Amino acid sequence: MKPLFAVLGALTLTACVAGPVGNPKPPQPAKTVELERYLGRWYEVARYDMRFEKGCEGVTAEYSKRDDGLIRVLNTCRQGAVDGPTKVAEGKAKVVDTATNAKLKVSFFGPFFGDYWVLDHADDYSWSIVGEGSGRYLWLLSRTLPTEADRAALTARAKALGYDVSMLRPTKQPTP
Repeated sequence: MKPLFAVLGALTLTACVAGPVGNPKPPQPAKTVELERYLGRWYEVARYDMRFEKGCEGVTAEYSKRDDGLIRVLNTCRQGAVDGPTKVAEGKAKVVDTATNAKLKVSFFGPFFGDYWVLDHADDYSWSIVGEGSGRYLWLLSRTLPTEADRAALTARAKALGYDVSMLRPTKQPTP
């Protein structure tokens, strides 16, 4: 996803050097995704840290429909601290698995698209776990500012999916 930072934008960097593998056998998405329910704002709870997101805090991703049928992706990062300067990256996503809507391609760089898999999500869409097929990228997302209990529950779910949770970097978010 970008001007090298935002949440989910990393998935577009398939041509760039990636980080270590956190899950050598990433799972296929667990559930169908209702796109209308997935749209909206997500707060990043934790991530596998990558160079394009170094120093980012207060990270959010916002998804909305575009007139051309694609999905608008707006990633926001506060550089260095939750009250640091704001960086924004805008991209687009398209569904590539129409049977489940759980596999998308995301682009922040012209014609270059990367995988974006909704690996699991709450039935009420209150949380989501996003990754892709290499096991190098992972994001834990929440609809609300995460509590420590939220962080622990999402981390446990990521571990159950086979991810090395010691590689997760908690994302600082503003205090409510």
